[in-house]
Amino acid sequence: MKRILMSAALATAMLSPAVATAGPIENACNRSDRSQSTRSLCRCIDAVARTTLTRSEQRRAARFFNDPDEAQRVRVSSRRRDAEFWENYSAFGAEAERACS
Repeated sequence: MKRILMSAALATAMLSPAVATAGPIENACNRSDRSQSTRSLCRCIDAVARTTLTRSEQRRAARFFNDPDEAQRVRVSSRRRDAEFWENYSAFGAEAERACS
């Protein structure tokens, strides 16, 4: 049921008129130097982020585009807050891969 609701929210976000401002994930993705990053892919990833991550988590995840080593530090951290974030971030990544591929 949760997956259905998430998919419906994602579809609504992607089909709605463009939001006036891009989210932190979309901005970071568009600024990245990765050759596979396109505006439509970045927009899709941001739409998933808006439905799966809090605004604070989105800002934190956006920093990974500029500093991929930070992602590794968070992943191996023993702090409970980092572990909770990583669990949410992993779910976001899996959903973005499914929805935006």
